[in-house]
Amino acid sequence: MGDIASQLIFHPTVSHALKYSGTTAGRDKAYRAVQYFARFYAWYLLSKGSKDRAERWSVLKAHLGTARKLLRLGKPVEHLQAALRAALSNGPFGEQLTTIARQISYFGFLTYDAFVWANAVKFIRLSPETAQKIQKSSFQLWFAGILFSIINSTLKTIRLIKESKRLKASKTWGEKDLADEAARDARLAAIKASRTATGQQLIIDTLDIWIPATGAGLVNVNEGVLGVFGLITSVLGMKAQWNGLK
Repeated sequence: MGDIASQLIFHPTVSHALKYSGTTAGRDKAYRAVQYFARFYAWYLLSKGSKDRAERWSVLKAHLGTARKLLRLGKPVEHLQAALRAALSNGPFGEQLTTIARQISYFGFLTYDAFVWANAVKFIRLSPETAQKIQKSSFQLWFAGILFSIINSTLKTIRLIKESKRLKASKTWGEKDLADEAARDARLAAIKASRTATGQQLIIDTLDIWIPATGAGLVNVNEGVLGVFGLITSVLGMKAQWNGLK
């Protein structure tokens, strides 16, 4: 019995799960998945007339949202650093510009988000009108950040497709070209991996953008759809984070 317990407790998957939950990003993505499931399920219960049961899930959603804001308090500086690194780096102008714009937008979004959190926990006192304006500005900057991310991913995908076609077109065969062929194949493999990662990010952004767009009043998507979109992108993010720890 003890051997079975030891095998379960020290199973590689359990160890990896502990490593995953030990990271701030891992916990945030897990909280986000539960938060958006709660958002969907509360909407579903309300649509069925179960107000009391829906309230429990709405409260859970709200508390998880507040907890995630707390986890993100240091993130604005990270995005500001990322914007500066992008500005100092060399690369395609369009991709560089959209990367800087995205990081600055996320910096603004998370800065406003910190004020939203501080007001929610009563650390500061804002009038309802001011709190609403800050919340709306937060959503607008979040929307802008995702929009720049979509443009960046599109530009990067186009560049990678062109580079892949160019490499395949220049492929030659012969013993004297073995080293060049190996380097070309390695580059093609790297391009494929980059396209896969960029494509997944594009899917995530395409679904996520409706959340701040609705919060900013640009569109009106119901809570159920937003909950499903958020849950899907959370699971994709969790999977990427999980695989990244291997």
